[in-house]
Amino acid sequence: MSNEFDEIRPYEAGEMKQAFNDLLNDRQFSTIMKGFAPWLPKGLRNGLLRLAFTGVKTPLDFQKRFMKPVVKWIIRKHTDGCTFEDLLLPTDKSLRYIFLSNHRDIVLDSAFLDVMLVNNGYPTTVEIGIGDNLLIYPWIKRLVRMNKAFTVRRGLTAHEMMRSSQLMSRYIHYAVTEKKENIWIAQREGRAKDSSDNTQDAVLKMLAMGGDLRELNICPLTISYEFDPCDYLKAQEFQQKRDNPAFKKSRQDDLDNMKTGIFGYKGRVHYRCGTPINQWLAELDGLPRNEYFQQLSQRIDREIHAGYRLYPCNYIALDRLEGTTTYVNQYTPKDIERFDKYLTGQLAKISIPNKDEAFLTERMLTMYANPVRNYLKAKV
Repeated sequence: MSNEFDEIRPYEAGEMKQAFNDLLNDRQFSTIMKGFAPWLPKGLRNGLLRLAFTGVKTPLDFQKRFMKPVVKWIIRKHTDGCTFEDLLLPTDKSLRYIFLSNHRDIVLDSAFLDVMLVNNGYPTTVEIGIGDNLLIYPWIKRLVRMNKAFTVRRGLTAHEMMRSSQLMSRYIHYAVTEKKENIWIAQREGRAKDSSDNTQDAVLKMLAMGGDLRELNICPLTISYEFDPCDYLKAQEFQQKRDNPAFKKSRQDDLDNMKTGIFGYKGRVHYRCGTPINQWLAELDGLPRNEYFQQLSQRIDREIHAGYRLYPCNYIALDRLEGTTTYVNQYTPKDIERFDKYLTGQLAKISIPNKDEAFLTERMLTMYANPVRNYLKAKV
């Protein structure tokens, strides 16, 4: 591998053992591990970790040995099941993709996908980009690089951002074409607070910097949550910004969102792979550059929106916002009772000055209604 990627790439096979040793020798990491088993002496604890690491040679080995059991536990404990649909993909599972998806959870979007790919017979998982603003300690950076993550630099000047984007794009092309890795990337920077998922042209332009988009084999991916455990935090942020336009989330707010997203109840979760864009990308050839990327974004959006799995709560929310019973056949009185109980519980978690329950309720209903609205437009 070209050493131009050394500062951002995940660890390679020959680096895993040293990275693991460095992790065990890190004082902060050792303190965290002590919290999981305070009764074990450090030597014995590290010995058990070394034994568990036996045979781990690559980041994929590390994911299967250490991360897959954790993610499967989260699925069992905090969802009502996670399902995967790949009917629109070629039957050749040796192909590699960039999975370009809507963004529901900071940590779990790619982690759930990893488990789904392995469970469905795909030979490898996905590499993901992680902002260096989250890599606040050396042990965190080591751990994510062992877990197939590459680094995305944040807080740059415009000139530095251009150079960083070019480097990241070249790395992504290299990872797909030479390393034969899959990549997961969100369709936009940050999550859509109102769950109306739209692709940013800038993401596609970044991917195109490193070469022909066709060689990336981009697959639109739709992630559908029955319940978003962070919905009340998003609604709360809407009111905070309404009441104070200068409001900005703190680092603690980001950590609270991550924790709530991982350990909060999600109901049913579904991943649906859309048609890879290479099957229709030639239709856009010849368009002016800006129009090309606008059309590309819109086509990807339609593919993602058409792939939503909609649940009773989505239809209840839309009917309630519009004051109709248009979709009454999509839910039962029991579904209404369950959703109302859920909303009441989520609203009760919000504790801010001048709490506006009517506004907060409307914001949460909008989050659940927007997937239906987008799905109906995509199906026209």
